[in-house]
Amino acid sequence: MAKRDYYEILGVSRTAPADEIKKAYRKLALKYHPDRNQGDDDAVAKFKEASEAFDVLGDDQKRSRYDRFGHEGLQGGAGGGGGAGFADINDIFGAFGDIFEGFGFGGGGRRGGSGARRGRDIEATVVLDLPEAASGCTRTLEIERLETCDTCSGSGAAPGSKVVECGTCGGQGQVIKAQGFFRVQTACPACGGEGKSITEPCGSCRGKGRVRKTKSKEIDIPAGVDNGMQMPVPGEGEAGSKGGPRGNLFVNFKVRSHPLFERDGQDLLCRFPVTYTQAALGAEVEVPTLTGKEPLTIKQGTQPGDIVRIRHRGLPDPNGRPHVGDLLVEMQVEVPRRVSGREEELLRELAELEETDVMPHRKSFFEHVKDFFSGDEE
Repeated sequence: MAKRDYYEILGVSRTAPADEIKKAYRKLALKYHPDRNQGDDDAVAKFKEASEAFDVLGDDQKRSRYDRFGHEGLQGGAGGGGGAGFADINDIFGAFGDIFEGFGFGGGGRRGGSGARRGRDIEATVVLDLPEAASGCTRTLEIERLETCDTCSGSGAAPGSKVVECGTCGGQGQVIKAQGFFRVQTACPACGGEGKSITEPCGSCRGKGRVRKTKSKEIDIPAGVDNGMQMPVPGEGEAGSKGGPRGNLFVNFKVRSHPLFERDGQDLLCRFPVTYTQAALGAEVEVPTLTGKEPLTIKQGTQPGDIVRIRHRGLPDPNGRPHVGDLLVEMQVEVPRRVSGREEELLRELAELEETDVMPHRKSFFEHVKDFFSGDEE
């Protein structure tokens, strides 16, 4: 069957620069790598196809020869079926540093059979009331995570037993499988990539070297955290295997809603009810804040929806910057549903007073309506 065009395989144009070619290959290699697609022959084939294309297009001389003569120009040379191309798939991985390692592929990865791996990151969620989030607090978390086995100190071997070199991979932790002119390096199936074999597994951890435990961890929560924020706690994730470093703990925050305040970043909004007489005449009132009551002057003629800003009564910056938010007091003018006889009498007097004060050249809304329907509106 005729070979596919290398540019088509990587999904790039024939004028694509080197960094674009490398990026396209990296994407395909991550997607079809055998370690992520065990048992999937189609994925392995696509991985090899992409690797062959990158071996040619990632080399200026090979690419130039391929552009001029196509696949025929590569016969007897690397990438063209002559077997003189990359001898080890890790030669390609090395071009990308630790990118593959983050996916458990071993990166450029001749680990030498040590088997040490970093522990997994874990997450925990802390639910806070708004005052707790504003002032900061301390919480004790119960965290379930993998810990190094105390019985075998993480080796996975029963006390007194021996750990021997794996006979299949010779302690390398990796084996190379030949597939045509490709050689694919994978974890040793006998030792799972450890490079060593345990003659007698530890009874406490069953040879895993780690056991699941629940640990208490006290954390300090900074003032000003908000919904959806995440705080890293380095070194508090799961224990690494075979002496590898611990992972990290990531604490997610959820802040409960408050009956009096709505949050907008570092600012707080409080909808404060005032009577129509307070709004019209002005008043001295006390408004709530997160730390207590605060005196506030309502100006004469305040309108519904007017906002009064009280500086520095909001929330602090959780990143430690000195800025503190404000409290925004929104005036909610309340109209009574029922009035007493005396109140009604006074209101009617006020209505009559307003009627006498209307200037002759001004018409009320209802007078305009009456004139409109009678045809007198100009």
